[in-house]
Amino acid sequence: MNHIAIDARVINSGTGTYVVKLLEYLQQIDHTNTYSILVLTKDKDYWQPTNSNFNILTIDFKNYSLAEQIGFKTFLDDLNPDLVHFCMPQQPILYRGKHITTIHDMTLLNTYNSDKNWFIFHAKQLVGRWVFKKIAKTSQHIITVSNTTKREYQEFCGIPDNKITTIYEAAEMHQGSLQPYKMPFAHFITYIGQQPDYKNIRRLGDAHQKLLQKYPDLGLVLVGRINTATQRNKNYFETKGYKNIHFTGFISDAERDWILKHSLAYIFPSLLEGFGLPPLEAMSYGTPVVSSNASCMPEILGNAALYFDPLDTDDMVAKINMVINDKSLRDNLSKKGKQQVAKYSWRRMAEQTHQEYMRVIKNN
Repeated sequence: MNHIAIDARVINSGTGTYVVKLLEYLQQIDHTNTYSILVLTKDKDYWQPTNSNFNILTIDFKNYSLAEQIGFKTFLDDLNPDLVHFCMPQQPILYRGKHITTIHDMTLLNTYNSDKNWFIFHAKQLVGRWVFKKIAKTSQHIITVSNTTKREYQEFCGIPDNKITTIYEAAEMHQGSLQPYKMPFAHFITYIGQQPDYKNIRRLGDAHQKLLQKYPDLGLVLVGRINTATQRNKNYFETKGYKNIHFTGFISDAERDWILKHSLAYIFPSLLEGFGLPPLEAMSYGTPVVSSNASCMPEILGNAALYFDPLDTDDMVAKINMVINDKSLRDNLSKKGKQQVAKYSWRRMAEQTHQEYMRVIKNN
């Protein structure tokens, strides 16, 4: 019997779905080994194990902090697990126990978010570059969530093929209940998610305004919390006098899914992604997806999306127009989307990750 620790400090964040699904399916797969799930104190009730071999432990070490480097290392040394899975790159780089690290994307190293303090962000970016290079050497194995991220990470740090594996995420077909949302538009296109600069939301807004010339009643619905980045986009659109753009703010999952199901299309204009879960979730509802052709999106979405150049607003307008204007195209994308979603499996992700756990514990 082995003791495996999973650093799940990001469980209540944008990467949280990955962590929750991993834990959910590990519980189905492994009733033998013991697991310590490490979460921030504020998230101790966010996910609750149902197996007695899974145990929640609370820790409060901030990402890329001195406390993470010193305090977290001491904590892990005292815990003395057979393996640690760091679900994100941030970790105590002097920790010498066996460990696996998941790299979701290279966003931190390749972007600047204008809603952040310039100095603090670039200082964090410098630390991040150092950590990303260091963990390629200290980790027994690296997991990436797409071949695009794998290639980018290998180019960055020169890690050999035998030390890095792509294990895809997934988006399950939704069975949950839907709750109608009081929508101000009869017809609308949708984006769901956070809105830092690299998500390219302003160009989406620009494209939508051009579409209004042909479809004056078309709404653009932007779903998600109104944080600093989102508020900046809201201010930008208001300053420009843009019409028919609706920010929902925080809403329930049931309302979000109702919006998704009733959208003419889900638009994904992002410039950089590691896997791109939201468009797959849209596909699971049969919603046609019109996506950026950048980064990993063609790899993940295959022929089930209509693609545009995310830097070319006119191309974005043309592709969205094709979907709005052509019901047979919408139906075809809807059908292909459901087939594409079915190619991915959270259980398979957990099984492949578990195989890496066992291999590393046995071989190193």
